[in-house]
Amino acid sequence: MANAVYPIFKDAAYSGSANVDLTADTTTNGPYVALIDTGTYTYSAAHDFWADVTTAGGIIGTPGRIATPTMGSVANGTFDGDNVTFSAVTTTTSVEALIIYRNTGSAATARLVLYENTGVTGLPVTPNGGDITVTWNASGIIAF
Repeated sequence: MANAVYPIFKDAAYSGSANVDLTADTTTNGPYVALIDTGTYTYSAAHDFWADVTTAGGIIGTPGRIATPTMGSVANGTFDGDNVTFSAVTTTTSVEALIIYRNTGSAATARLVLYENTGVTGLPVTPNGGDITVTWNASGIIAF
């Protein structure tokens, strides 16, 4: 599967549904990114909430908060935020993808935003106990 914005997120954003604001910025309310093992998790356009991913499995380490999120500061309609470092990732399961989701503190309402498995510098990677840093492109994370 190539990179994709989850279709249900697009529908929710365009219709003004709850939990789509990517510029919220607290430790339990805002954009997060997770390292994903595609041998366990398979992208589905029918997935809409973080619970779909936690149920399927494939999450490597603890998801990281995308601090200082912005919309439109890099370019109109472009979402951006700070790079994310995953500290001391110890599993030996490889990481081939990233999932960005809009955390709400509840997996049942945290909307899936983006599945990314191509064009990501440093992926795939097999953790070795060291840090894994996700460095976003200078032109932003995703343009809507």
